[in-house]
Amino acid sequence: MTRPVILVVGAGPGVSRSVALRFAREGYDVGLVGLDPEPLQALAAEVREAGAEAVPASADITDEAATRTAITRIGQRLGRIDVVHFNPSAFREADPLELTVAGLLEDVALGVGALLTSVQAARPFLQEGGRVTATGSMAADKPWNRAASLGVQKAGLRNLIGSLDTTLKRDGIRAVSVTVRGALAKEGPFTPDRVAEAIWAAAHQDESAWSTEVPYTG
Repeated sequence: MTRPVILVVGAGPGVSRSVALRFAREGYDVGLVGLDPEPLQALAAEVREAGAEAVPASADITDEAATRTAITRIGQRLGRIDVVHFNPSAFREADPLELTVAGLLEDVALGVGALLTSVQAARPFLQEGGRVTATGSMAADKPWNRAASLGVQKAGLRNLIGSLDTTLKRDGIRAVSVTVRGALAKEGPFTPDRVAEAIWAAAHQDESAWSTEVPYTG
């Protein structure tokens, strides 16, 4: 049998790096999709050092065609996709009186719309037992007015995960978002590695008591 595969969308430093390495240490090969080739290659090297195969693909994930091409290439190369992890969001410091409609839609295209494209592209490679995970945020419930679009993205992300789970569960595929209720830090309970551990646990929760939203409080 081939090794299981995780596809990390929005790959780079931070939580996405920790997720990629956490799954690699558990025997998963790793597909990486991100914008900047340099950090992608650096992360791919770390994944290989952890004993897993890594396939990086550079793409602007707001470009639907480029994203579909990148994910299809990864799926064909690795033969399967067992977990899709979606990590990106856009931070734009603008309150609701400063934020433009164009800016809001641009941010939502990255933080929500790209999840739709990613799952649709990965679907032919997902089988029963497959999982879709996403890095959520307390901004979905308690938005900071100075970054108004971020709260909209995270609320939309959680909502879309719920719809994906309802749609995919008939085929034995489940979706979950992990709501990080704290600020990421280099030390303490909200390090990227600790958040990655919570994402691993959410992906492996008991399906008979599946929850589409799992809070991580540290």
